[in-house]
Amino acid sequence: MQMLSFDAALTAINAIRHYFAARLASGREAPTVAAELANVLALLDTVDFSRADEKHLKASGHPVIKQLQQTNIKGSEASTQAIFRAFLPHLNALPWRYSYEPRPDAPDIGQRMAWAELVGPIAPFHSNKVCLGFTAIGPGLLYPAHYHPAVETYLVLHGTARWTIQDANGKTTRAHPPGSLILHPSNIVHAMEAGEEPLLAAYAWTGDVETLSAYVHENAR
Repeated sequence: MQMLSFDAALTAINAIRHYFAARLASGREAPTVAAELANVLALLDTVDFSRADEKHLKASGHPVIKQLQQTNIKGSEASTQAIFRAFLPHLNALPWRYSYEPRPDAPDIGQRMAWAELVGPIAPFHSNKVCLGFTAIGPGLLYPAHYHPAVETYLVLHGTARWTIQDANGKTTRAHPPGSLILHPSNIVHAMEAGEEPLLAAYAWTGDVETLSAYVHENAR
């Protein structure tokens, strides 16, 4: 089984960190987004990047890899090119996984979407305070409404997807192209639907990063 190298993992992490730092320094982000970017960066500074857990560097061979390879994945935003250069050569080696329980209305969802976590409780670089990684959603796939205690930040890298947020004011759906930063507060219900091309995004979690996401229908709220 192919293994992600220590250097490759660290290069991808640092590319995302540098991008977040640049967006924060631009002074153009909404206050809530800027505050969370600062929080993510501060928490990443507490992670021990001098060593990695090799068992979490092993590639999973997840089917989502093939879907990504069938698309000309590339960065349409000049500002994200460093991230693409860091991880694209190692797409096969990333530790992609899907951990939800099966759902009858979407029997193949676990084959068409996955995430590859590089920092977190179950990741090459361990942290109980912050997660950092990549999410991939196959073409036309709906990632159904779900929620989690962690505060979540997404950076869209490839593909324009429709994001639906449900809060006290109702549901709001917007299309987010590459370069978009999307902030999900703790426990807010949200869903994503990829367009004709796969959605590829970097993500960060802060707060309670150990409690897994849950689909809305799985637990009464």
